[in-house]
Amino acid sequence: MAELVYRPVIGAAQTMFKALDLKIECRGSEHIPRVGGAVLVSNHISYMDFIFNGLAALPQKRLVRFMAKDSVFRHKISGPLMRGMKHIPVDRKKGEAAYAHALNSLRSGEIIGVFPEATISQSFTLKSFKSGAARLAQEAGVPLIPMALWGTQRIWTKGHPRNFRRSHIPITIRVGEPLEAPADQYAGAITRRLRERMQELLEAAQRAYPVRPKGPDDTWWMPAHLGGTAPTPEAVREAERKD
Repeated sequence: MAELVYRPVIGAAQTMFKALDLKIECRGSEHIPRVGGAVLVSNHISYMDFIFNGLAALPQKRLVRFMAKDSVFRHKISGPLMRGMKHIPVDRKKGEAAYAHALNSLRSGEIIGVFPEATISQSFTLKSFKSGAARLAQEAGVPLIPMALWGTQRIWTKGHPRNFRRSHIPITIRVGEPLEAPADQYAGAITRRLRERMQELLEAAQRAYPVRPKGPDDTWWMPAHLGGTAPTPEAVREAERKD
């Protein structure tokens, strides 16, 4: 089936990244299957993460259909693009329809992209995971593909202004080996293994990242446990409770 929207959007994104002079380094794309269904699972630190997740699949000539909140599909600009790229809207009050849609897509051989943290991590650490990705993989009989992004928060993340200047920002991507999701295992146990694998990938991406904060005013994008001034996970949870 012709991809009349997805491929031009990819071209536009690549042109934008070139204009911004982003230094994108991706390792592990070979772990994404060339054929058949899979659940691509990523950490979530930026509004643009799904674009970089999709780029990681291009060497394998695969397009990823992402599950995203339905409000994005109602936007006058992003909505037509999201629908044209065949992404999957998620109404959190009626999640069964999105789950069924994703399951059918997996069974037809598509790669589905999932952010198991559901929302952007403002601490830039892994939040708790929901088990939907594991359950989808189990029911469809497909593998989970863990991956981690680092640096995307420096472009556009929650609570900070967008940086679409030519800033030469490095983006580091790590894709891990497939993780099987046997139907006879507890989805929670699979989710814990998945999170552990993604933590390893995230730490590898952070170690490989080629730059460090330039000074005290540039530490906001580093997590507190690495010496940055991003809020701790506990501080984020406390702020969310007050909201």
